[in-house]
Amino acid sequence: MSIRIGIFGYGNLGRGVESAIRQNSDMELAAVFTRRDPNTVKLFTENIPVYHTDSVLDHKDEIDVMILCGGSATDLPVQTPELAKHFNVIDSFDTHARIPEHFANVDKSASESGYVALISVGWDPGMFSLNRLYASAILPDGKDYTFWGKGVSQGHSDAIRRVEGVLDAKQYTIPVDEALNAVRSGSAPELTTRQKHIRECFVVAKEGADLARIENEIKTMPNYFADYDTTVHFITMEELKRDHSGIPHGGFVIRSGKTGFNGENNHIIEYSLKLDSNPEFTSSVIVAYARAAYRLNKEGVSGCKTAFDIAPAYLSIKSNEELRKEML
Repeated sequence: MSIRIGIFGYGNLGRGVESAIRQNSDMELAAVFTRRDPNTVKLFTENIPVYHTDSVLDHKDEIDVMILCGGSATDLPVQTPELAKHFNVIDSFDTHARIPEHFANVDKSASESGYVALISVGWDPGMFSLNRLYASAILPDGKDYTFWGKGVSQGHSDAIRRVEGVLDAKQYTIPVDEALNAVRSGSAPELTTRQKHIRECFVVAKEGADLARIENEIKTMPNYFADYDTTVHFITMEELKRDHSGIPHGGFVIRSGKTGFNGENNHIIEYSLKLDSNPEFTSSVIVAYARAAYRLNKEGVSGCKTAFDIAPAYLSIKSNEELRKEML
């Protein structure tokens, strides 16, 4: 039997999930839920129903795992704990500073309902989180460094778009080369948040909007821009579509550590991603974890989980026997 996936929110991430499902033979797209008029939503997959989000509870028996594709700023803090009362759910909540709070809210709902909720699934948080954990466990005498970009941050772009007076926006996260090179040298430098990255924003404002206010709100936004050197460019919608239509991203997780009785040997662990499409890669991670959520719930597990709680074998379509033979 195929795992029946529901998509809640059909933007870039939702379309990526639809695409990823087609590459996983044990899954099928059961339905898409949107805040828009369902009649205006055109899917790539034929004969899949599209419903308004208000009717989601009418389809509880049709969905094994609901993948939530809203934004971290205002959507997921409300949607994930609410839908975890009725479905196995997964989200890509990526406001790192608020993950403990989000986990607590979602865990209460999922534990009471008997469903599995996986939060903060993607590449960071997600795959990068796992590599930070593995590397720090292997090299306890060391330091972690995470660099993002250069690329478009969906979460940060979404946060800008929610500023009053903004029509559309793209935000690029850019590593500082000097900092990256210093870490790779093994010198284990002390780096502040501001020293590691810069943020560059391209913003289309509504006609007559207060540009100075918008720029100040962006630059002082806590958890997003306040701790970084941030540049804001105001451009036209035509320029945004022409020059910033792609959604590339990537980055590096590096652990610099020492071993030996006197710490005489230096080691560097580096994990990197180079992504043509941030939402499509994120969606691919989420879909693999949807398999894990389904399997865990079938085993009677409930409550909120993160990538740290999921054994790797639960992600793969292959059996444990196949994994031991082919990959171990």
